Amino acid sequence: MDMYGGRRTQAERDAMTVEIGYALVSAAFLAAVVFGVLAGPVLLFELPDSVGTLLERVAIVLVPVVFFVRVATVLYRYRQGAGQPSQPGRTNPDS
Repeated sequence: MDMYGGRRTQAERDAMTVEIGYALVSAAFLAAVVFGVLAGPVLLFELPDSVGTLLERVAIVLVPVVFFVRVATVLYRYRQGAGQPSQPGRTNPDS
């Protein structure tokens, strides 16, 4: 798609669909890992109630933040890379 709002080709739409899917899957995986790291010890070990509650609450607050930041980061990088040349290091078709 050109920078002036032209129509997207099927390949561009497919690439964006794949990128959205990658962003969602990688964000879900990262959020699950963060949740496991924070809330996992509560399930595996006998921790004091205050520590267990604190870890669970931190996990509940942090997981959605991590998810949305990951999705935004992946899609932002994809959007920024749209104008890049297909061959790294080459900025001019004649070079």
